[in-house]
Amino acid sequence: MAAFARLRRLVVSTPSYFRRTYWRPLASTSGSQRLLANIQTTSADRFLGGTLLRPYSISLVGSRSVVLESSSGARCFSSAELPSHLVIAMPALSPTMTQGNIAKWKKKEGEKIEVGDVICEIETDKATLEFESLEEGFLAKILVPEGSKDVHVGQPIAITVEEEENIDKIPDTVSSGSEAREETPTSTPVAVETGDSTQTARYRRISPSAKLLISEHGLDASSLKASGPRGTLLKGDVIAAIKSGKGSFKASKPSVEKTTVSSETPQVTPVKDSKSGADHIDSHDDLPNSQIRKVIAKRLLESKQSTPHMYLSADVMLDPLLAFRKKLKDDNIKISVNDIVIRAVAMALKSVPEANAYWNEEKGEISLCDSVDISVAVATERGLMTPIVRNTDKKSLLAISSEVKELAQKARAGKLAPHEFQGGTFSISNLGMFPVDHFCAIINPPQACILAVGRGIEVVEPVIGDDGTEKPAIVTKMNLTLSADQRVFEGDVGGRFLSTLAANFKNMGRLLL
Repeated sequence: MAAFARLRRLVVSTPSYFRRTYWRPLASTSGSQRLLANIQTTSADRFLGGTLLRPYSISLVGSRSVVLESSSGARCFSSAELPSHLVIAMPALSPTMTQGNIAKWKKKEGEKIEVGDVICEIETDKATLEFESLEEGFLAKILVPEGSKDVHVGQPIAITVEEEENIDKIPDTVSSGSEAREETPTSTPVAVETGDSTQTARYRRISPSAKLLISEHGLDASSLKASGPRGTLLKGDVIAAIKSGKGSFKASKPSVEKTTVSSETPQVTPVKDSKSGADHIDSHDDLPNSQIRKVIAKRLLESKQSTPHMYLSADVMLDPLLAFRKKLKDDNIKISVNDIVIRAVAMALKSVPEANAYWNEEKGEISLCDSVDISVAVATERGLMTPIVRNTDKKSLLAISSEVKELAQKARAGKLAPHEFQGGTFSISNLGMFPVDHFCAIINPPQACILAVGRGIEVVEPVIGDDGTEKPAIVTKMNLTLSADQRVFEGDVGGRFLSTLAANFKNMGRLLL
């Protein structure tokens, strides 16, 4: 084992998605040295088929404790200090996920865990997903409580053990060397300096932003209560104390000036008005955003900045659609206007395949999509979701209607699976149920187009009667606004698509083909 400890690099048989393995000694504890194996992967290697994989078991001969850390956790084998246990890290449940929220713990400390059991629900940048266990054991410690937000991928969230009798042997302070990166706290202070004095605080550590607020508003640090992990005082704790008025204010002392002044001229040190600072914070309310809304905000901004938007608008006749829907309703067939719009768009994309495309950034050219997969915008409490109706052009109105209802229900409940919202070739956003005549939507990359649908409006227009003469008549029209990527919808592509779409609304028989 002594020869093993002197190795600077050890080759271990591991899965192909590991880039490299290296070993380095850690601080000795009770005369025994622990070795840490860092498995480093690239973002592409981390996913095979959209699933985050766990490294295979690595067996080492020797009596010393070895910790194997990977992107999904750390397996800690038996040692003199702790029993065999597994540190479960925040998983990456989607290719774009960098952090998530612990929505709900399904298992409690001390409960038995079987393979496939749901440990907790995690809110990602797309939806709320269930995190299943890959191994059996017992949940010894929950490191990140329910409701915690912005937990970074790789941060430890729980610890499991193989044997039930080892649950009590895992202390509350077990650390795997990974800390939360939201607010990096300073090194375990027990006091904070404000001005000339030092106040003894009721916390162990403090984040830099919290320390700055305490100094700016002249707060008494000893009156603040910490809510962060391991007794960390966070920025939110200070703001909450100011808003509630529970945080007492510290009287400022005049500073000693080294400059020589006349004895006849009194020196007055301005005292900071802490009330004005509190009023400034109370002048607005911070609305906490879900992880989904944060990602939506970021990507919409990126879309407007990186995608050259062009807008095409047209009014289509809605009377044939309404008459067709009324006829179906008389036959006890319930189809919504949105279902018919989806079908009409799918048939138009089939007729104009150049519109069912996207801009390939790597190749710098247009790529045509093989299938017509329409994303339908659904408003939820967590934010706007876009579940996908795949192969829409090959499905009937009844099939589209049934699938849209099922997907919308899943979206509102936060139960969409990744394959149900990732992808899509074209998006539809319908605000026709509101008093919105027309609007422009933002493209959802990597798609190249989104159709904004307004409400139906009755207008007076000249209509040619049966006798061939024009007469004024009341007709119902609906505005459609196409937001398209100028790089893809060049030339007459947009015009041909809208013309075909308008023809589909005018003649409902085209949707039955």
